This record gives sequence, C-alpha cells and structure tokens, in this order.
Amino acid sequence: MTTVQGYNPRTGEPYGDPLEATSDTEVDRLCEAAHSAYETWSGWSAEDRARVLGLVADRLDESSETLITVADTETALGVPRLTTELKRTTNQLRMFADVLREGSYVDAMIDSPNMDIIPPRPDVRRVLRPIGVIAVFSASNFPFALSTVGSDTASALAAGCAVVVKGHSAHPNTTRETGRIVTEALTEGGAPEGLFSVIHGTQSGVRLVRHPLVKAAGFTGSIGGGRALYDLANSRPDPIPFYGELGSVNPTVILPRAAAERPAEIAAGFAQSVTMGVGQFCTNPGLVFAPSSIVDELGKAVTESNGGAMLNERMCDSYRSHVEALSTNDLVSLVATGSAPDEAWAGKPALFSVPLETFTANLEKLTEENFGPSGIVVTYTDVNDLLPVLAKLPGTLTGTVHASPSEHKEATAVAAELRKIAGRLIYNGWPTGIALAWAMQHGGPWPATTNAIHTSIGVPGIYRWLAPVTYQTWPDELLPPELQDANPLGITRRRDGVLGKH
Repeated sequence: MTTVQGYNPRTGEPYGDPLEATSDTEVDRLCEAAHSAYETWSGWSAEDRARVLGLVADRLDESSETLITVADTETALGVPRLTTELKRTTNQLRMFADVLREGSYVDAMIDSPNMDIIPPRPDVRRVLRPIGVIAVFSASNFPFALSTVGSDTASALAAGCAVVVKGHSAHPNTTRETGRIVTEALTEGGAPEGLFSVIHGTQSGVRLVRHPLVKAAGFTGSIGGGRALYDLANSRPDPIPFYGELGSVNPTVILPRAAAERPAEIAAGFAQSVTMGVGQFCTNPGLVFAPSSIVDELGKAVTESNGGAMLNERMCDSYRSHVEALSTNDLVSLVATGSAPDEAWAGKPALFSVPLETFTANLEKLTEENFGPSGIVVTYTDVNDLLPVLAKLPGTLTGTVHASPSEHKEATAVAAELRKIAGRLIYNGWPTGIALAWAMQHGGPWPATTNAIHTSIGVPGIYRWLAPVTYQTWPDELLPPELQDANPLGITRRRDGVLGKH
C-alpha cells in the first residue's frame, strides 16, 4: 500500500499518521460524483453559489487556530505568515462571491436581428458557461492560498464547476483538515454531494488529469512536474486546457540614479523580498541587474538576513546543491551569505554577482530558477547594453524596475523589454506579495505559465473554467437569465456593441 507521510521541516521527523494514496478506482468514483454534482451546481443561481462560498470562508475562519497549528508544524512557514495566508484565502472566497453578485464575468453579448445587412444577422446571444470537472494540483509553498481551497478551487467553484484536488505531499495533514472543513461547509450550504473532493498520491494525479470527465486542470509547482502533466493533458484523446505555473526568475532592474540615491532602502527591500518565506515564493526576485556601486549594500543586507526551514527535504537538498554549485562556479562570485537556524531542512540566504558580459555568454546556465532565498546580481554600466539582454530572458511572472524621478526615459525603455517576457510589471516595489484584485495578473510566457493569457490569481482566474456558448434565435423564456431581454439579474451586458445594464 502506497502512503503519503507528512513531516516537520524543523526536525525532519514524521508528523501525523501516513495517509493512504487514492486508488485508481476511487479517483474514478470521485470524478463521476463530481460530474454529477456539476450538473446540479452549474444550474444554481450566482447568488446561491455566492452564499455558499461565503459560508465556506466563514467556517475556515472559525477553524483558523487548528488549521494554522497543523500547517505550521507541517510547513515551518510560521504562525504570522500562515495567519495572513489563511485570511487571504478566505478573502479570496468572498471576493469571488462578490464577483458572482456583480455578474459581468459572464461576458454577456446580445446582437439584435437585422435582415437588411449582408449577410443577414439573426438574433444571436453569447454568454460564458462553466465547463465541468476541474482538476486542481496543490502548491507546496502556499498550503492555503494556492492549495486545497486556494485560487484555483475558489474560482472554479465560483464559475459553477466541480473540483477534485490533488493534495501536495509536503502538507498532507493540512490538506486533509482543510478538505474536511470545506466539505462540511458545502454540505451545510446545501451544495450537491461530490462537488469538492481531495485525493492523495502521485499516481492519483496522473489518473485525475487523464480522466475523461475532467475538462481542465490548474497546477502550481515545478517545471518538471508541470511539464509532465501538461504533456498528459495534451496527449489525451480529447486534449484539455492545462493552466500550469511552473517557474520564474522575476528579474529586477535597478537604474543607476536610484542605486545612488537610495541604496540602503533598495537593498533592505531586496533582502526582505528574496528571503520571504525562505525564498519559496514563485515571485522571488532571484535575478537583479544593478550598477556595481550597490552590490556591497545588497550584500550587507543579505548578510544581516535569516533563512529558515524549507518545506521538505527534497526542496532543501535541491536548494543547497544549487548554492554549492554556484559557490564553486568560476562564472560568478559569492557576495554574501546570511544565517539560518539549526533546523533539519534549513536554507541559508546567499547572494552572487556576475558581470553582464559573462552573464550574457552563459545566460541559459545562470537563469535557472533556484527555489529558495538566493539571488544573482548582474552588474552593468550602461542601460543601453542591458536592454537586448532583458529581451533574451526566459518567460517570467514579474519584472521590476527601480528608478529615480529623473530616470523616466530609462525606466520606460526597460519596461518595454520586460513587457515582452513578464506578466506583471512593478515600479519601485518588490514582486512578492500579490493583491486580490480585478486587474491582477499572475501569469507570463513559458515557463512562468503554460498559457500567458490566463492568470491563476485575481478575478480573471475565473475565465479559465468558462467557455462561450452562443444562442441563436431562441425564445426569450428559454434563454439563460443573463441573456433574457428584461435582464432580470441587472448585470452589465454588451447589447448591439454598447456596454450597459440593458
């Protein structure tokens, strides 16, 4: 019997009883139950779905003490960080409840008939509808916000879809406890049985993404794991969308005057960002382009920073191995190391530097993501030399520019290059920390995501689980309420090309 065992990253000792991996037969049963639940749930009104999402959020908040205790023991992310993350998770559910009540997410369009044009136009009406059962693969680094009931699950349920979650092996007990609370809340709210379920084990994830009733998948994790699932999703007899977030180096450009005017401020911000969560953020600023004048200040900030226990042994070993390889590499120089507690799987901060010319000649080797609290500073002297290098960087979630008020021209030129490779551009800030908002983009070109158009965080994430349907010449009373002439839901629609509540 295959099992999944949780561990305490601070001690390396097992935590909790091992969980039995989900069998193929059980995966099939859960997918079938989810499909049946979807048939009912997708027909619920937006207001009723919003009510249930709010109820799930309330029950998670009420159980916060238990959830945070389990998650801290199993991830070593710390009570303050996990408290904030859980509140972010429940606020995310409430945000999607508000999205449902507002209603414009269905992108309703109505074109009146006109038989006098060429070709003649009948009455046509378009709306986005939920697509079915969604497979969600939990992230290791966000046990709440990007896992069991994280952004993928919240947006899929809001869309009217059913969800089967593949729990991450790094925090199985957190997954189990969260799943129990979500299931109980859904039952309390009257949601159909089977709407949400959790499975465990690597093979169960493979079975899940191959199941014919699964219509799309969301994933946050490694390039290797994500690529394998992406290939599975596309090799099915009926290929399905696979929305994966796989890896990102998140380049930061510090312009010369900014480096001269506020070196200590920038260095402190960098050290805080690169070591946040022991560097285990997908938006970790692992690659910095800066004048050599600020390198010592960056090194000082890293020296004064602390690491901590990483999420699991494999991740810690990979991080340490990567840092060791860089430390013995003739291409880069070690600038500084921070400190780390005496814990089993502790990662120590590290900062390296390399001249722009050397970096450019070895770009592929030096742009490999190192998941942990380390970074590489690429030193340059002329911004014009930097611009063509930025265009060659791999796809990334974010790009950051630090500039002084007198460097708007240079900042604009840098942003023009970063825009080609990044999904979100930050000015005089840091990429870690992502707001919940309609305008938020959390995606980017490969390998940041498998689909740069879609985002995994923020309101637009709901569009991954919806598909357009056009109704032609249907009687008004048989149309979905979003398309009926009276607009009974009072939502914003595009009618004959004009947006409004008509």
